[in-house]
Amino acid sequence: MTSGATAVSGQREPELGGQIVVVIGGSAGIGLETARRARAEGADVILTGRNPDRLKQAARDVGAERTAAFDVNDAAALQRFFADLPAPIDHVMVTGGGPHYGLLLETDAAQVRQAISDHAVRYLNVARNAADKMRPGGTLLFMGGTLGRRVGHGLGIVAAANAALRPFTAALALELAPVRVNLIAAGFVDTPLSASLLGDRLEERREELRATLPIGRVVGPADVAALAVHIMSNTALTGATYDIDGGQQFVT
Repeated sequence: MTSGATAVSGQREPELGGQIVVVIGGSAGIGLETARRARAEGADVILTGRNPDRLKQAARDVGAERTAAFDVNDAAALQRFFADLPAPIDHVMVTGGGPHYGLLLETDAAQVRQAISDHAVRYLNVARNAADKMRPGGTLLFMGGTLGRRVGHGLGIVAAANAALRPFTAALALELAPVRVNLIAAGFVDTPLSASLLGDRLEERREELRATLPIGRVVGPADVAALAVHIMSNTALTGATYDIDGGQQFVT
C-alpha cells in the first residue's frame, strides 16, 4: 500500500499537456529537439521546414500532428500557412539561420541591411500572422545569439544584429500581450548547422569548448529545447532574453 501510494504521488502532469506547439524550422537541430521535448511533455506539434523529405522524416521521428514545407522568408507562404491552421494554437517557436560574419568595411549596404534586419523581419512577419491564432498566455519564442555581443574583428555585424533583438522582443511583448514573446540567446550549439559552418574544424572547436567552458561540455540542441519548453510552460515569462551558452561569453 505504501509503495503504491508513493508511486502515484510521485507522478507529475506533463507541462504542455493538451497544448499545440508550432515549430518553424523544426526539421533538424534545435527546432527538432524542441518538438521532441514538447511531445514528451504532452503537446501536439506542427513542424515546418524548407526540405519536404527531411520534414517528413522529422515528423515521423517525433509524431508530429502535421507538417508544412515552405520558406519562412516567403511572406505569402507564411501567411497561407497560418491562415490554414485551425485555431487556437498555444506556442510558436522560430529557429534562426546562421549568423552573418564579415569585416564591416568589406560589407556592402545591401549585406548590412540583410544582416541587421533578417531575423527581426522574419520574426515580425511570424508575429503578425500568428497572433490572432494564439491563446492568451501562449508564447512566441525567437532565437538569437550571445557570441556576437562582443565587438571583435569580423563580429561587428553579428553584434549589431543580436543587439537589436532584445528591445525588439520586449517591445513586441507589450504589443501582443497577453500573448507572451521571449528570446533565447544561444552561444555555440552542436547542431548540423554548426557542422556545416565549421567543416573540418568542428572537432577542434568542440575540444576547445570542453576545455574552456565552465560546464565542461558542449551545449547541444537538447539543452536549448529544455529551456524552450520551460519558457512555454512558465506563464510569468515575457519580454525577456534567456542566455544559454555554458558560460562561453565570460571565458572567451
